[in-house]
Amino acid sequence: MSTTASGAPPAGQAASALSAAQVRLAVAGVMAGMLLSALDQTVVSTALPRIVSDLGGMDMLSWVVTAYLVTSMVVTPLWGKISDLYGRRSTFMAAIGSFLVASALCGLAQDVGQLIAFRALQGLGGGGLFALALTVIGDVVPPRERGRYQGYFAGVFALASLGGPLLGGWLADGPGWRWIFWVNVPVGLVSLAVVAAVLRLPVTRREHHVDYLGAALIVAGVTALLLYLDWAGEEYGWAAPGSLALLAGFAVAAVLFVVVERRAAEPVIPLRLFGNPVFRVANVFGFLAGAAMFSGIVFLPVYLQVVSGMSPTTAGLAMLPAMFGIIIATAVSGNLITRTGRYKVFPVLGSVLLVLAMLPLSRLAVDTAYWWVAVLSFVFGAGTGLTMQPVLTAVQNAVEMRDLGAATGAANFFQRMGAAVGTAVLGAVFSSGLARHLAHEAGGVRVAADDVQAVHRLAEPVRGHVLAAFAQALDDVFLVAVPVVVLALVVSLFLREVPPRQVPPPADGAPQAAGDKQPERPEQPRQHEQPLGGTTPNGDGQGRAGAEQGVRHAPPDADSRERAGAEQGGRVNSSR
Repeated sequence: MSTTASGAPPAGQAASALSAAQVRLAVAGVMAGMLLSALDQTVVSTALPRIVSDLGGMDMLSWVVTAYLVTSMVVTPLWGKISDLYGRRSTFMAAIGSFLVASALCGLAQDVGQLIAFRALQGLGGGGLFALALTVIGDVVPPRERGRYQGYFAGVFALASLGGPLLGGWLADGPGWRWIFWVNVPVGLVSLAVVAAVLRLPVTRREHHVDYLGAALIVAGVTALLLYLDWAGEEYGWAAPGSLALLAGFAVAAVLFVVVERRAAEPVIPLRLFGNPVFRVANVFGFLAGAAMFSGIVFLPVYLQVVSGMSPTTAGLAMLPAMFGIIIATAVSGNLITRTGRYKVFPVLGSVLLVLAMLPLSRLAVDTAYWWVAVLSFVFGAGTGLTMQPVLTAVQNAVEMRDLGAATGAANFFQRMGAAVGTAVLGAVFSSGLARHLAHEAGGVRVAADDVQAVHRLAEPVRGHVLAAFAQALDDVFLVAVPVVVLALVVSLFLREVPPRQVPPPADGAPQAAGDKQPERPEQPRQHEQPLGGTTPNGDGQGRAGAEQGVRHAPPDADSRERAGAEQGGRVNSSR
């Protein structure tokens, strides 16, 4: 990355420009925006059955989630570079402004197609909220005080993970599912007002080459692939001309992406990273695990509400075992990695737990007791927590320090892309399976399967047949996810465990901040502590159900750039 001037003042200078009260207000403002981004990954899931009951489109249910994932994963690395060009304050305000406009439009959607389009627009803003929050905190909080802010990050993610499904269910039951999106507006406006009033930092423009073409090719290629996987099997056939055209579009976009990334001054994903075997294996594993993970996040609430007859609020409470499993497993694995320096066992163990959860989930029936579903949900959550964070640790430990931020961003990118592809594929499996099982179970009776409440009002024995069809269609979803997880297990066995590197002390001999030290593992790469004045990479990060990482993209051609990335052991890096 060609840097001519700093995009923000050094951390000490930025912090000194604000009073202690202003720093606290600025941090509260940007963390409110980060909370919105994190919540938007989890709050929608429990409301999806109620949404499709109102708007129709049960066969397009998964796209409400997929559209947000695709756009947010692509724009995340771009927001940080834009903030270096135009300043943190104005860029954060643009991100939250676009997020709020899209949220209001989502609440006004009149059909599921409009909702999907507005969710994609929402992802454009949401991808920047978490990224820029980390960057702004790095600007205004001195290095020695950043450690305690990691606890705030963990609290935000725990709140989003545990409160998201419950809040989504309560809003769907109470004022209506549209308030899932409209509730973002007052919170976002407060964040916007605080940032506009308080976050006034001196800005010097810093030149970047933003890879807009590479990002556009990713969107085009991934969208063509998702449409092919979603439409080909049910509506048009795998070898139909329209389906093949989509597949050809994906192939062309993929080839062009490689060509563009080879020539880009600052590529979205530096292709040289694929020469690292740990990077290759870890990202293949992350893609597969991400694809399987969303089978539970998206479709377990459908089972709980449609088949078990729970209200959205009750379904949100019923999802808590899965969320607790994610949080506990992430925390435990992170602490053990920090103490021992060993990480390979966790993806392997996590894959085993996912298989052990998916197989019984593929046998759920109308009369399955909730306690058994809760046990399987917890095992599923624990497996998810053990798979995602250690993969990031493996990538961070295997690449050169100058590539740490870019490699971390790429790892998060492949996990999200796997989630998007998996959600689309499993959505197609569900919709086609539901049509097939309804034809078999309902015996030709016309049923409005899009309306969950209408299904529950059906008279017996038709109601029983329809619920059995839903259960069998959901069983198909979990069964299809099993070989994906098994493949991820096989891939994890090839993950090479690289010994932790010895990192030299800072050149100026300055001691580490209290919150940044790891006494048990001093050789582990740590977050940077140097000022931002012309020597830092752009800031970006990604939010997710469960414990997410802060992402930084380090410039590939600047050996003197500071390191940035996610903390080991489930901690979030706030050093920017």
